[in-house]
Amino acid sequence: MQVKTRFAPSPTGFLHVGGARTALFSWLYARHCGGRFVLRIEDTDRERSTQPAIDAIIESMKWLNLNWDEGPFYQTKRFDRYKEVIDQLLKEGKAYKCYCSKERLEKLRADQMAHGLKPRYDGHCRCDHEEHAPDEPYVIRFRNPDDGIVAFDDVVKGHVEFQNSELDDFIIQRSDGTPTYNFCVVVDDWDMGITHVIRGDDHVNNTPRQINLYKALGAPVPVFVHLSMILGEDGKKLSKREGAVNVMKYREAGYLPDALVNYLVRLGWSHGDQEIFSREEMISLFSLDAITKSASGFNNKKLDWLNAHYMKTLPGDEVGAELEWHLKRLGLEDLSNGPKPCDVVKAYAERTHTLKEMAEKTLCYYRDFESYDPAGVKKWIKEGSVEVLKDAHETLSKLDSWDAKSIDEALEELAKRREIGMGKVGQPLRIAITGTAMSPGIGDTLVLCGRERSLERIAKAAAFFGA
Repeated sequence: MQVKTRFAPSPTGFLHVGGARTALFSWLYARHCGGRFVLRIEDTDRERSTQPAIDAIIESMKWLNLNWDEGPFYQTKRFDRYKEVIDQLLKEGKAYKCYCSKERLEKLRADQMAHGLKPRYDGHCRCDHEEHAPDEPYVIRFRNPDDGIVAFDDVVKGHVEFQNSELDDFIIQRSDGTPTYNFCVVVDDWDMGITHVIRGDDHVNNTPRQINLYKALGAPVPVFVHLSMILGEDGKKLSKREGAVNVMKYREAGYLPDALVNYLVRLGWSHGDQEIFSREEMISLFSLDAITKSASGFNNKKLDWLNAHYMKTLPGDEVGAELEWHLKRLGLEDLSNGPKPCDVVKAYAERTHTLKEMAEKTLCYYRDFESYDPAGVKKWIKEGSVEVLKDAHETLSKLDSWDAKSIDEALEELAKRREIGMGKVGQPLRIAITGTAMSPGIGDTLVLCGRERSLERIAKAAAFFGA
């Protein structure tokens, strides 16, 4: 049997951390088993489903590099198939039309709650023989078994049982003719050959209804894997401040996809004490029996630590591509008039915590800045600094090779000649080149800025501070 998993988000909102973890676990298990991974968009809720949400989900999946083998499939494009199955269930007496009014259902619910009973449909229309007008509205309900139990062995939660008497005849088609979530999920999983359903544990209560529907259709029941929820650092439901936000917000905040994926895989899964995993290691080591039963806690500091690790260890071109995205978000349209992003990453990976911070600090290498940092100027532009800048301009303009080693040697000789420390040379130059007193080694800083732009900025700073 070929393992086949799916990620099936509802596009009523953006992809958040919990959904991204579900997608990751489903993707990893399919890859681990050499199986197939399906992306399905469950958009039957027409009022709440939006195209921007669909686009954001797909964009997030691509950014996280969770590539799918089949799809994306859209439930709204499968209505003919759902109608076919509903007609089959009606014909076989496994579903029926329900003409109960909203008022009757509300009164039924109120009476049941007044008597301490669990609100559920009472099967009033199961054997309805009344004549109804052609235009009288109705829904279609699944005829749930009256007695016995429905049970399943969940990979995470263990053996789970429900009494059929606790389940009602749930609606599988609304009065407007559209099918419902619990029905579409079953038909889709059946048609698509899904073998393992990995999803959040908020779906546990849907599972017995779905299993009864699988059986009514003669469809194989998949293996269920219900993941425990993710909590905030305070032990409560994850808030937007802590992570319950659009996954793309993490990109905007400067995180790398590999860092977020590595962080998510450890939210509810472990392999000993190992914290850092390459994609290949995740795929090789991932197993369902290593998923933890307890809820996981979101920890922003850990995510920051992982992001710093990947900024320093991933190939420069890969990190540079993400840096380029951030630079363009800052309004930079053309990067050709500046250093290669991978060179910037090499110089700044140890000095910044996120790519957003790196982009903000290195924008000066691509376009001119408007002012000098007042604190840096106050500390480092002293009497004699203008002469140092002029001397540095003359010295550097004579260099045959514009590389960090040649630049450093020339400036060290300048400092020795003027009998001053390198700080009184390097810091004024940093302010001249970047606008601030914080940058990599002065040789590296000048190389990133480029020969022509560096000399222009040194001359400009000498004139500005000498005025």
